[in-house]
Amino acid sequence: MRKSLWAILAMVLAGGCAQVPPEMQVVDDAAAALGGKDRMQSAKTLVIEGEGSAPNVGQNTMPDGELPVWKVTQFKRTIDLANRRTRVQQVRTAQFLFANATVQRQNQGLDGDVAYNVGPDGKATRAGDVAAHDRRIELLHHPITIVRAALDPAAKVANLRQQGQEQLVDVTTAKGDTLTLAVDAATKLPSRVRSMSDNANMGDVAIETTFSGYEEVNGLKLPKRLTTKMDKYLQFDMQVAKNTVDADAGDLAAPEAVKSAAAPAPAAVSVTAEPVGKGIWWLAGSGNHRSVVFEFDDHLTLFEVPVNEARSKAVIDKARTLSQKPLAQAIVSHHHFDHSGGLRVAVAEGLTIITQRANEAFFKDLIARKHVIAPDALAKNPKPLKMELVDDELTLKDTSMEVHLYHLLDNPREGTNLFAYVPRDRILVQADLYDSTWQQHLWGENVLWNIEHRKLRVDKDVPVHGQIEPFAQMVRTIKAKSSIPAGN
Repeated sequence: MRKSLWAILAMVLAGGCAQVPPEMQVVDDAAAALGGKDRMQSAKTLVIEGEGSAPNVGQNTMPDGELPVWKVTQFKRTIDLANRRTRVQQVRTAQFLFANATVQRQNQGLDGDVAYNVGPDGKATRAGDVAAHDRRIELLHHPITIVRAALDPAAKVANLRQQGQEQLVDVTTAKGDTLTLAVDAATKLPSRVRSMSDNANMGDVAIETTFSGYEEVNGLKLPKRLTTKMDKYLQFDMQVAKNTVDADAGDLAAPEAVKSAAAPAPAAVSVTAEPVGKGIWWLAGSGNHRSVVFEFDDHLTLFEVPVNEARSKAVIDKARTLSQKPLAQAIVSHHHFDHSGGLRVAVAEGLTIITQRANEAFFKDLIARKHVIAPDALAKNPKPLKMELVDDELTLKDTSMEVHLYHLLDNPREGTNLFAYVPRDRILVQADLYDSTWQQHLWGENVLWNIEHRKLRVDKDVPVHGQIEPFAQMVRTIKAKSSIPAGN
C-alpha cells in the first residue's frame, strides 16, 4: 500500500514538473493552429509570391500628407527554413514623380549572418552588417518563422499578457533578437509580430506586421495578407497570390566569394569646402548631399544639414573652420528625411533652425522623440529647439551678406521647400529642385516658373544635389527633360 502511495505521488510530481509554462503554452497553441509542431518543424522551404504597395516614408509632399507609393509587382520571397536563408526578388514602379528610373528591380539575399545583393548582371556583392541584422529580423515577421524561432530550445519566451482579444509574449531568439508575438485568443493563430528598431530621423520605432486571411497549404496555415508598418507609417501591404510549402527553392547560399569577403564598413564621411562667392562656401565631398555656408557680419549660417548625424556633424565641424565667427543658424530646406537627417544634431550643436512654417509641428515631433536604442547627439546632449519660421519669404541681411529665402510655390512634389538667392552674386542655392545627373526633370518647369515669378536674375546654380552649373545650362537641361507644365 505504501509503495502504491509513493508511486502515485511520484507520478503527480512528475506531471507537475512537466507542466508547460503559460508563455510556452501560447507558442504551442499557435504551432498547433498553424498545422502542428511536427509539420512546422519538418517544413523545408516556404515561397511567398504576390504584389502590393510600399509607401516611401519621409518623402511626402507635406509632412502630414499621404506618402508617395511604390507599386510592387512580381514579389517573391523564398525561404530555406532549416538553414536560415532567404532571397527576396521584386519589381517596383514609382506611382509618384521621381527623378530617376521609375521601374526598379531588386534582388536581395540573406545567408545566416551574411547579407548580399544581386545586381542586374547576376553578380552578388556583400551588404553591410546593418542590412544583415535588418533582414534577419524581417525574416521573423511571418507566422511560421517566428513560431519556429520561439520553439527553439535556445530561445526564451516571457512576459505573457492579454491585450484585447490577443495574447502577447516576448520571444528572444537563439541569436538574441527580441520580438513580440501576438496570438488571437480565439483561433490561436498569430495575428501580428512586432520588433523595435532605430530610425535615424524618428528614433525608437516599432515595426509591426499583421497577418490575415489564413489558408491551408500542404498541411500548414499561411496568411494571404501581410501588412507592415513602421511607427504610424505603412511600409508594405502585400496581397499573397500564392503560398508554396516544400517546393524546390534552389540554392539560396551566398556565393563563397561573398561569404569570404568582409562586410563593408559604413562609408567614410569627407567634406570639402569650395568658395563660390565672397563669404560663400559650397561644402561637398563624399556622397551627393552638399551644404552651403554664408558669412554674415558676426555669424555663419549653414544651408542644409542633410542625410544623417554623421554627415551633418562633419558639415558643421567643417563650417566652423571657415571663419572665427560662430555658426549660429541652419536652414533646413524641406522636411524630406534625407534633407532633415541632421536636424537633431544641429539642435544639439545649439543652432537655430530656419525652415518653412509647415514644418514646425513635424520638426517639433522629431526633436521630442526618444532615441534610446541608438542614442544620438541630442539624446546625449539635450538642447531646446530654436526655430525661425518662414511663410512666403525671408531676407537675411547685414553689411556683409544678403540672402533671400523663398517658399517654392505650387510644386507637385515639394510642399515645404525653401530655396535661397544671393542677389550680389546672382547665385541660386537649392535642394531637390534640380540635379544635373537626374534622368528626368518632371517638376523642373515649375522651378523655372518660381524663379521667374520672384523676378530673380540667376547666373549660377549652387545645388545640394549634383554639380555647380551656369543657370543657362540648368534651363537647357530642364527644357530637354521636363514634361510637367509650369505653375499658375
